[in-house]
Amino acid sequence: MTENTSRLPLAGTPSLLRAINDRAALQLLLENGPLSRTQIGTLTGLSKPTASQLLARLEAAGLVVPVGTTEGGPGPNAQLYQVDPAAGYVAGLDVTTSQVRVAVADITGRTLAEHVVPSKGWPAAATVEKVGEAVAETVRRAGLAPGSLREIVIGVGGAPDPVTGKLRYASHLPGWHSPRLTDELSAALAAPVSIENDVNLAAVAEQASGAAQGCEDFVLLWAGEGTGAAIVIAGRLHRGFTGGAGEVGYMPVPGAPVVRDVRRKNSGGFQELVGAPAVRALAREHGLSAPSAEEAVLLALETPGAGDDFLTALAGRLAVGLAVIVSVVDPELVVVSGGVPIAGGERLRLLVEDELARIAITRPEVRSSALPGPPVLHGALQRALAAAREAVFSTH
Repeated sequence: MTENTSRLPLAGTPSLLRAINDRAALQLLLENGPLSRTQIGTLTGLSKPTASQLLARLEAAGLVVPVGTTEGGPGPNAQLYQVDPAAGYVAGLDVTTSQVRVAVADITGRTLAEHVVPSKGWPAAATVEKVGEAVAETVRRAGLAPGSLREIVIGVGGAPDPVTGKLRYASHLPGWHSPRLTDELSAALAAPVSIENDVNLAAVAEQASGAAQGCEDFVLLWAGEGTGAAIVIAGRLHRGFTGGAGEVGYMPVPGAPVVRDVRRKNSGGFQELVGAPAVRALAREHGLSAPSAEEAVLLALETPGAGDDFLTALAGRLAVGLAVIVSVVDPELVVVSGGVPIAGGERLRLLVEDELARIAITRPEVRSSALPGPPVLHGALQRALAAAREAVFSTH
């Protein structure tokens, strides 16, 4: 049978070249802010007439808008253009056992509103309704009309199975396990919804604008209420066959008991060393009492002697798990994130890097998270923006 290719664009056709040029110009405007026709022509290598036609095309499609003129240079002022913020809106969500944090941004990436809703005690059957209410309230606070969102990405402490769609490794999130949950949320929110592992989204954020910018091979270790890792190889997230790559909380490591039935007991070796309860217990062993793991680390930083011993012991535990991971993956870089490493700051980072260098064959650089806001939420917005831009910029 002969394939019908009559509707496929041929390489080098004018329509394909226009689409390539349009995407290049939009990307330049996103990265550099307002640009003039001459600046766009220079950066893309297009002639002035072609650049003018491109801008007229994008303006007619509602993708760019004029935003003033250049000033102070020789000759007449030139019209400046930017991507139209109203070309699309997205939402990102960070879901934990205690709260749901929502952010709404425009297509340029500017956050318009954030909203936090306590989620402890939500009835499992009301998950879709409650999430819908949280998103609707954030959309309202952003000054947008209902139904304005083009893409929604939700970060959760689990891994969606790529075959069944069911959320795995997430018994701590009742109400999030239906294989139809994504479809139900999409219908309730009137926008495409995707669910992604929270630590993977933190890695997306670090690669986009944090500690892993420009790095193609790195591991992000998250230590807080939960423990997990994200693995980026050749610039792409490695999710694994069932979506469970990076579930290192279950990883057997020296110093922790081996759990024979991790599915039933929902625990594993490494989590028993560096999870929040283990960190609090370790702090108490050194005479430091605090209501949370993060506060225990902060107290240690202010307590010479006992605090130093506690941080050294904690760094040793973190390094044991990292040594297992880097011996397999051999990354260029390790990023440590989550409540515990962020609280420990540069002091804990140095201790982890030094101990890792002692016990691992490979010796990657260790960096702390370099994001100013919540990493998971930031990564969810990045993913939502990428999908929305692909849809919006490809259909004009």
